[in-house]
Amino acid sequence: MTFTPPPAFTTRPTLEGTFGMSASTHWLATASAQAVLERGGNAFDAAVAAAFVLHVVEPHLNGPGGDLVAIFATAADPSPTVLSGQGPAPAAATREHYLAEGLELVPGSGALAAAVPGAVDAWLLLLKEHGTWELGDVLAFAIGYAEDGHPVLERVCRTIAAVADLFLEHWPSSAELWMPGGRVPEPGELIRNPAYAAVLRELVAAGDGAATREARIEAARSEWATGRVAKEASAFLRRPHRHSPGTDHAGVITEDDFAAYRAHVEPAVTLEFRGCTIAKSGAWGQGPALLQTLAILDGFDDERLDPSTELGAHTILEAQKLAYADRDAYYGDAQVPLEHLLTPEYAAERRALISDGASTEHRPGSIPGVEPFLPPLRVEYTPPGGSATAGVGEPTVDRSGETRGDTCHLDVVDRWGNIVAATPSGGWLQSSPTIPALGFCLGSRLQMTWLEEGSASTLTPGRRPRTTLTPTLVLRDGAPVAALGSPGGDQQDLWQLPYLLRTIVGGYTPQQAIDAPTLHSTSMAGSFWPRTWEPAGAVVEDRLGDEVIAGLEARGHVVTRAGDWTLGRLSAVGRDPKTGVLTAAANPRGAQGYAAGR
Repeated sequence: MTFTPPPAFTTRPTLEGTFGMSASTHWLATASAQAVLERGGNAFDAAVAAAFVLHVVEPHLNGPGGDLVAIFATAADPSPTVLSGQGPAPAAATREHYLAEGLELVPGSGALAAAVPGAVDAWLLLLKEHGTWELGDVLAFAIGYAEDGHPVLERVCRTIAAVADLFLEHWPSSAELWMPGGRVPEPGELIRNPAYAAVLRELVAAGDGAATREARIEAARSEWATGRVAKEASAFLRRPHRHSPGTDHAGVITEDDFAAYRAHVEPAVTLEFRGCTIAKSGAWGQGPALLQTLAILDGFDDERLDPSTELGAHTILEAQKLAYADRDAYYGDAQVPLEHLLTPEYAAERRALISDGASTEHRPGSIPGVEPFLPPLRVEYTPPGGSATAGVGEPTVDRSGETRGDTCHLDVVDRWGNIVAATPSGGWLQSSPTIPALGFCLGSRLQMTWLEEGSASTLTPGRRPRTTLTPTLVLRDGAPVAALGSPGGDQQDLWQLPYLLRTIVGGYTPQQAIDAPTLHSTSMAGSFWPRTWEPAGAVVEDRLGDEVIAGLEARGHVVTRAGDWTLGRLSAVGRDPKTGVLTAAANPRGAQGYAAGR
């Protein structure tokens, strides 16, 4: 049996060229990145410009108060490097304080869910260390859209409408920014954010008088950490306000928390798979779960790696369950035994657990000398003493298959061989009250921590929450050949897996792999409030076919049909090291993602 061939039709071509390629979840960000490349900037200049544009044009999906994980390689050094823009828990964010507030879970919205914002400092670090442009030139695109306006997306309007009552009743500063005159904006209406534009101009002005480009960017980093942003955010969020459980609480983040944080880079974690090196973040993110899944699948014949067949889809879902059970049990910003979890011997043990039927169990593996954390496995949740409010969780595809939005993603590769994939998220407009003087709110990544003791992901001051943000770099013979990623919370790597299998094993082009019908498991402890799971749950696109879907159901999978074009938000760029030919592809679902290049 051979791998299912790709369909002859694709929604758009895989772009090919030799100059530069950009892809992202919004056409304005893609166009901004490409404009930077056209004016002589490199991939890192372009990525930072696009990222700040995404803060403005996809405010329901990310913002400057959020977080970021990127993975990149430079033309001078092809080693995969991770940029951590995931801020830690504030010093006063202790489990004891949250339990004393009557909480069983870290809220999904409100300031108690806020980690220290990491995205802005991370982007500035990347620009300083690897870019070539001045900060003012890079930020000009975002400042323009914030001051002059941009046509608001229908999805932004839909998000605002969903939380309109919350804004009007409990978060009036959010209503003032996003519902001027008390109404939800119409799709295509020009909206502006002058307060955020002023913040960006202050970052640029902070470098006036500094002697070098690097010193000017470093001055902007200091301004972000110790200036007006830190003062306004900490003061405003000290006021009690509504959180996702339906109760009111004051935030605990302080100016000192802002001042203490700096983004950093670190080596990627890698796995060899079918002639390629797959590079991910460390286990402070969920990235190694993709590597564990690939290690399990690597022991099967090609026919069991085909997402378009019943046997392949079943095998993939079962491997994902096993890898994500380990994620839930062992991952966090601590000493995680990846040297054991990624061994062929351990993968073989896990592989042997896959049977012909769908497992309904949560089955973390056994590691000598390490006690696995067993998370509370709830199929539903009602908060004590309150009623849940809107505005919670990372906007993504819920367990019913309903599309509610996503995070953001961007990829850039340039003619010199610099390449980057980045997944910015958090700080979306529905995560906590807008800070009026700043034009944005803080994120809610702390909801990925537990209030139970014994987990590497237990809420701990100074530790990063175990993030879902997980871009990917692929190398062949030591040279980067692809950068990719997807929004989607827990589903990010679940959706990247079929792409990798189809391109590496099945021989698909990037656009063929993005277009192909996909699926994902929901049989894991959810990372977002209220952190429920669905034993044996699977969500599939209907284009997978009635025969395959019926076969999965016969094996015991609890299948939700999500529609024909609903799952996955991937984009990707690539480079052939031998020829220098560059490629790009983007997601057609939702008619928003775009790739450009030449």
